[in-house]
Amino acid sequence: MIRFILLQNRQGKTRLAKYYIPLEESEKHKVEYEVHRLVVNRDPKFTNFVEFRTHKVIYRRYAGLFFSLCVDITDNELAYLESIHLFVEILDHFFSNVCELDLVFNFHKAIIERMGELEKQE
Repeated sequence: MIRFILLQNRQGKTRLAKYYIPLEESEKHKVEYEVHRLVVNRDPKFTNFVEFRTHKVIYRRYAGLFFSLCVDITDNELAYLESIHLFVEILDHFFSNVCELDLVFNFHKAIIERMGELEKQE
């Protein structure tokens, strides 16, 4: 089960945060800070999976953004890595070469329109 999704830049600024568990605002900021410290300082030679408290964080870096998912310790890491990649491909297709500013200023537009497309396909 996904606990939360974070999109953060290299400086630690959170561009998107979606929590699927209830957390206080102060705890959310603490989690965002801890996750950023974990992924930004990690050697690229290591895997994209790291234990975080009683869960694990699966992350991937695309240009200057880190896409991080916090999931249960028993979940399949490769499936989540593939879902991160699929999400980035969808964003890239929608924005024609996505960048951080697209996410900051147009993200609501992307999600609403993409959801409409998916509903039409069903």
